[in-house]
Amino acid sequence: PADIRDAAQTRARSAPAPVTDVARLCVCDLLVAQCDVNCCCDPDCSPEDFSLFTSCSVPVVTGDSQLCSQKAAVYSLDVDANPPERIFKLIDQVNPSIFCIHATNYKQALYLKSPEIPTPENFDQLLDKFGGATFSAEPDSWNLDADAQNPPDANETSRYEYGVPVQTEDAFLRLPSPVVSSWCSDTNPAGFLVNQATKCIRSVSVEKCDSIQALSMLFYINSSILASVFQVNITVQSIVVQSLNGMRTLLSSSDVLRLPMVLDELCINAVLGVNYHITHTDTGEIIEAAAAFVLGAISKEALSIEQSFEISFTQENTQPLPLSGNPGYVVGLPVRAGFQPQGYPFPAAFLFAALALSSNKHSQLTILQSTSTQDCLAAQGARAPVLFGYNMVSGCKLRITAAMKCQPLAQTLLDVLKGQSFPEYVASFGNSQTQDVLDWVPITQLHISEQMISHTLQNSCQIPVSLGIEVKWTKYGSLVNPQARIVNVTATITSTTLKQLPSGRERIIPITSSVVFTDISSPAEPSYKAWPTINIKLPFDFFYPFV
Repeated sequence: PADIRDAAQTRARSAPAPVTDVARLCVCDLLVAQCDVNCCCDPDCSPEDFSLFTSCSVPVVTGDSQLCSQKAAVYSLDVDANPPERIFKLIDQVNPSIFCIHATNYKQALYLKSPEIPTPENFDQLLDKFGGATFSAEPDSWNLDADAQNPPDANETSRYEYGVPVQTEDAFLRLPSPVVSSWCSDTNPAGFLVNQATKCIRSVSVEKCDSIQALSMLFYINSSILASVFQVNITVQSIVVQSLNGMRTLLSSSDVLRLPMVLDELCINAVLGVNYHITHTDTGEIIEAAAAFVLGAISKEALSIEQSFEISFTQENTQPLPLSGNPGYVVGLPVRAGFQPQGYPFPAAFLFAALALSSNKHSQLTILQSTSTQDCLAAQGARAPVLFGYNMVSGCKLRITAAMKCQPLAQTLLDVLKGQSFPEYVASFGNSQTQDVLDWVPITQLHISEQMISHTLQNSCQIPVSLGIEVKWTKYGSLVNPQARIVNVTATITSTTLKQLPSGRERIIPITSSVVFTDISSPAEPSYKAWPTINIKLPFDFFYPFV
């Protein structure tokens, strides 16, 4: 009937307006107070930033995709302009599906329900519901109608931004840490893109170890992480078993869960450490989660154990590199280094994206590591990372006999001093990215020859005897919070000449490596100028009657 149809249209027109402002939505805005590259909706980006963009990573931003008609924010770049400009349009988008929502008139889904005030009558009920370490954040209004189905997006969450807790089915991803004391608290959430490493003390009882949830692997992997479209299960990446004396063994298979149990007055398979590794896209969507476990045994005498937890985030299709500061270097952290891949005759930004590892798997600048035997030929391969701000000296002894060949010996000593693959570049900042060419400082290599040493090898030749690395750095940025920046690195190889050694004779030559850090910061200039000197003489009674 017409009156019923008119009443329905009136209710539709009076329905609450959508609460989502698509002009303020930005799923690619991941950095706090910084402009994200190619994120055209980032409010932190200026027109100068937009002029450097190559494309818009998120060209269209919409609200609820199930609405029949809604606003859509469209972003694009005008490359013909000089400089290029960002173009923003707000258009009406029509859903072609016949099954769509005409109006969002479910008021209980648009507003927060007023919290229940504790009273003597409902105090016990509220304590049972909210007194634990975690509780459900969903309002009761979702379950007012038992026959009503959950909305399609009830279990979905938006793409994550920096620092936002990583949500799971029941609450959030736990990263136990000490809060007030050194005891473990399981209420610490893991923040997105926030790398953390914690250690805390857990109270244990061997008789009840199989019932303590925090000692079980299931406690850390039984909840799926909520992503933007689907749920991501936490897989077991590896399992390391630690004995009572500290010996660790990597298990060949991690498919079988090892739950804590009591065996011969020992609690075995107890979780001693968990290392989460989260993989995400450039738009903040979590696509993979893995956990590496360290399991150990607990004796019956132990009343508590120390657990360690760590979480790291890596963007897909990128190689993770450990940072040594943000942005400037931190004293005591390794100096980051790498080398340019072969086959490229000129430096370019995309070449540094493939920066290979320098002298070890952590892309660090390293020197020879001293050993107890002090034998150079046995010390080959033993490296120590160069720590920023720490002057270091190491070395070994070379025993030379008449039977040694000079050229192979010289190459071996060079490998001992420089490592198998000496880096070509050093990161100027502790957080320098591989694609930022200007943030990598080339290492200048020098060769110096010393005077001849008598009574030595057959057919005199040159052998390297020392490597000296000088790192020049400066204080960069504000005087209130200066950041350490490396501006120059010089590696000097010193060689000496060897002559023939009589048969049956031996000689020992010291081989040394050293690192020196030099602060070349200019002293801060005063913000004021000195008062000019006035060369005049006051009258003798100028201050009369005062002396």
